[in-house]
Formats: sequence, C-alpha cells, structure tokens
Amino acid sequence: MATEWEPRPSADVAGAEWRPVLDVPPPGEQRRWTVLLRWLLLLPQFVVVALLSFAAFFVTIAGWFSALVLGRLPDPIASFLGSVLAYQTRVMASAALLVDHYPPFAFDAPDYPVRIELRATPLNRLAVFFRLILMIPAAIVSSLAQSGWFAVCWVFWLIGIVLGRLPEPVFGATAAVVRYRMRLAAYATLLTPVYPKGLLGDAPDTAARPGYSATHPLRLSTGAQVLVWLFLLLGLAGHVTSGTVDYDTDDDRPEAAAAARTGG
Repeated sequence: MATEWEPRPSADVAGAEWRPVLDVPPPGEQRRWTVLLRWLLLLPQFVVVALLSFAAFFVTIAGWFSALVLGRLPDPIASFLGSVLAYQTRVMASAALLVDHYPPFAFDAPDYPVRIELRATPLNRLAVFFRLILMIPAAIVSSLAQSGWFAVCWVFWLIGIVLGRLPEPVFGATAAVVRYRMRLAAYATLLTPVYPKGLLGDAPDTAARPGYSATHPLRLSTGAQVLVWLFLLLGLAGHVTSGTVDYDTDDDRPEAAAAARTGG
C-alpha cells in the first residue's frame, strides 16, 4: 500500500482514470485443513476488523469535515483509514479463499501476498458534501454482489476442500467482488475521489503489472463474468424475497390482532 499521502493526479501515465489497486497472486494450492477451518481460524480477525471498523466510522466523520475545509484528508486520518482498509481487505481475501496465508495482526504487512495501493489526491468539496448520496448506486451493487457470493460460497468452500484450490472462474469472480468492495470502502471513506468500477474486470487495454499480480489488471474469463452476474441475480432475488416475506408478515399482524380481540 502506498505510504505517502501527498496529493497526486488521479490518472496514471497513460491518462486513464486511476482507481485503488488490489494485488492478489494467481490462484495456487491451499491446505485442505485450513480451507475446512478457515472462518473458525479467522474469528479473532473478525473481532479486530469489527473494532477497527467502529473506530474508522468516527475517524471518517472527522475526515469528512476536514475534507470540506481543506479539500483533502489530513495525513494522519488518511494513513489510519488506509491502514484499516488494507487490514479489512487482507482478512476478507483470506476468508474468501483467495489466499492460504493467515493475515497478520498488524497494519503494516509488507510480506503478505494481498496488498492494496492507494494514492492521496485532492477531493472535490461538493462531491465530499454529497458523498453519502453519490455512493448509493455503488453500495447497492456491492451489497447485491456480496449477498449473492454469500449465498453460494459454501459451494466454493466444498470445491476448495476437494481440489485444494479455487478454479480460475471462481477465483476471478470472488476477487472481483472483494476488489469492488475495497474500492467502495475507499470512496466512502474519502481515500479516493474516483467512483468504484470494475466489477466485471478491467478493460483489455489496461496496463498489466508484470509477474506477481493476478488482479492488477483483473481479467475475467467468460465463466468468471457469468459467476459475477449470478452473484448479482442471487443478491437481488434474496433482497426481493426478504422484502416480500417482511411485507407479508406485516400484513398478517393486524388480522392476528383483530382475531385475538374478537376471540377468533
């Protein structure tokens, strides 16, 4: 993750709009016993992530007021929020079976295979003021994608136990969801002025990072893109079904109360 927070242009050398980067190595062999017990092993990390997220909420509020005045995040706030985001992303990548390495209990983890890159850039004060409204469409997309992934993640868990690895389409689709969630969090916490995109992968002309990263750029196969669309559809179906059930339950309550009053 970038440790310098000097304002920089939000475009790369080729002139394309720059977005927060997720670096994850290509899918490899994983120990089956760690796949089997992955979420149990990560319980302490989930507690730490919850505590950090609670603290980050209040720091983000302070950053929002500061950005309205300064047009940027103060360095200490940006450094803390960036470190929290990196920590959350490492834990999420491990929980999603993208890597087999246990995330360290530390902000600074230069040797961990999952990394994010953030670049401090000036912020538009008007966009900062309306950030909560602007992020609603991306938040809906991220929520649907994550809900759909959770609906079928047990299948990926079984595949990981049987094969000792994730097939490429599963890895790519999962990485896309994790990266989109990371980019949304960076936008919501004012770490970037650039709107989150790239749920279906990067454009073919995106510059490649040599060797190490399978997600920078993120090239999704047809199978991986189909899985992403499946996540979105499952997430939408889950939300619609949940809303219908709640609505029907609410409708039944007056009838039940009336029946109780009349003894019927």
